[in-house]
Amino acid sequence: MQEQSFTVVPIGRVESPLRRLEDAPRQGDEEAPEADLVFAPAVAAGLEGIGVGARLLVLTWLDRAERDVLTVHPRGDVSRPVTGVFATRSPDRPNPLGLHRVEVLARDGLRLRVSGLEALDGTPVVDVKPVLGPVGER
Repeated sequence: MQEQSFTVVPIGRVESPLRRLEDAPRQGDEEAPEADLVFAPAVAAGLEGIGVGARLLVLTWLDRAERDVLTVHPRGDVSRPVTGVFATRSPDRPNPLGLHRVEVLARDGLRLRVSGLEALDGTPVVDVKPVLGPVGER
């Protein structure tokens, strides 16, 4: 495989009451708190069309993850067999991208209040995409 490098530029950041890894739930649907996505002014036009009720996939860069991890005990449970990180949702992995499904609860300019986001305060946001449903729901 040919080595390549990529530059990913954050477009915003997470503001959350979650400050420490040990405080964060494993998944967004496990009692994750509401949080804010705060976007850079340079990407304001990209937020056009996003309003309250929008379902989004938020991609983050898990900047506190360990990048040299290839195997884990799923969910940190040592009673479970060691598994490759690509078969898990572990944040520790070579390219620690977070994928979060959220709903927009409020919007104030460059700030989106979203449901159940398990990302830590200060986590860089690298992209946002709409959740696509069946053709009739788009």
